Amino acid sequence: MKKHIILSAMTIGLLSSANAADSLGSMFSEGKVSGQIREYSIIRSYDTSVGTGSTRKANAIGGHLKFDTATYNGISLGTAFYTTNGFANQSPKTDYSAVDPTLLGNNNESYSILGEAYLQVELSKTILKAGRQKLVTPLASADDARMLPNLFEAYMLTNTDIPNTTLVVGHVSKFAQGTFGRVYDGAGSAANTILSATSGYSAVDSRTRVGKFVNMGEYAVGKVTDGVTVGAAIYKNGNLKLQLWDYYAHDILNAIYAQVDYSINVGSVKPFVGAQFIKESDVGSKELKNLGGTGELDSTYYALKAGLKVENFTAYAAYSSTGDNSATDASYTNAIISPWGGMPAFTQGMVTRHQFLAGTKATKLAAVYNWKSFGPDLKTVLYYANYDMDQNNGYTFYDAKETGFDIIYKPAMVKGLNLRLRGNYADDFHAAANNGTKTSWDEYRVIVNYNF
Repeated sequence: MKKHIILSAMTIGLLSSANAADSLGSMFSEGKVSGQIREYSIIRSYDTSVGTGSTRKANAIGGHLKFDTATYNGISLGTAFYTTNGFANQSPKTDYSAVDPTLLGNNNESYSILGEAYLQVELSKTILKAGRQKLVTPLASADDARMLPNLFEAYMLTNTDIPNTTLVVGHVSKFAQGTFGRVYDGAGSAANTILSATSGYSAVDSRTRVGKFVNMGEYAVGKVTDGVTVGAAIYKNGNLKLQLWDYYAHDILNAIYAQVDYSINVGSVKPFVGAQFIKESDVGSKELKNLGGTGELDSTYYALKAGLKVENFTAYAAYSSTGDNSATDASYTNAIISPWGGMPAFTQGMVTRHQFLAGTKATKLAAVYNWKSFGPDLKTVLYYANYDMDQNNGYTFYDAKETGFDIIYKPAMVKGLNLRLRGNYADDFHAAANNGTKTSWDEYRVIVNYNF
């Protein structure tokens, strides 16, 4: 019903704005072309073999090309074509113990997709964006961590009439998983199902659902539903930001997300604090039962972050806690389910996303330094994350920890070029999906982005 109301509003906007054909034609002649070329290489070396190989790697090149028309009487159109193409990869490509699955499509094949195709209508301080588009919200997001991001078919209305406040209401009907979700094999085992659903992706199968728009419920739990209705209020005034979101996933779950961020200036020192809260419960036909449980969900997550910024140096510490399952329930009942790319947690690692599993107590320390004052546009990041696991989370009761770094460099001589080197090191990583075998790895990523 909400979807039809929004579409009606879109139609009214079009009728009231339509003018002569020659003026509409100028929308295209004055449009803007933009895009990104991306090269991505990844290699992970295991201390304990997973499958038949001890090293997993892959290479791909691609990106996106986008065209936005000029705005005419408040109306504009946008479209973007996305592509990823493998090169210099080992054969057979489907040996995921040797070829990393997160840069390409089904069976590690290259693929392309019309990822964005939308109409935007601006009426005063209200904007309607309808069609295929990229979303970046707490619990439904692009999660652009590999070659191609997650994309959505959505109808989003935003309004800024209230000072310092943005109101959002919308409906999301379809989801096109990007390449990163292929790291999770929700169909592999009950343990993998829980890990995938709490890490941002399908509990059914995220290995084969990449690169195509599918119903939100079908993607998440294997059942066609009426999609996800979203509402939010975001307030920002000076150093204070408050946001409250509600995601009503029809016949699956209702998720409430709240976050507050606040900072103060004390001379050259800028202390800051943040807090997050998520509350989820099952709704309607409880289609979560397709995950193999009762369909019941009653979960709570909270996180705190505190840090300070001194000129070009920033450091922070974060802590999060997810509610425990009962002694007889090793499932998702008290976990945070986030199957559409949303991963806003203060305590997530570069790889490890255990903070949403039931009973997890997670901590993270991070330090960032911007070297601009020395000349180069260079930023370095170091972090450490630890996950104190609960015995009844359905995935693993062994603790996990991860350290890593991130180096981002923008050469002054080439505008739009971004060079990035990332590394993460997981120690003593146990998983029920791997029969409890202890696994550690060293992973490196080389990413080249050219934006135009």
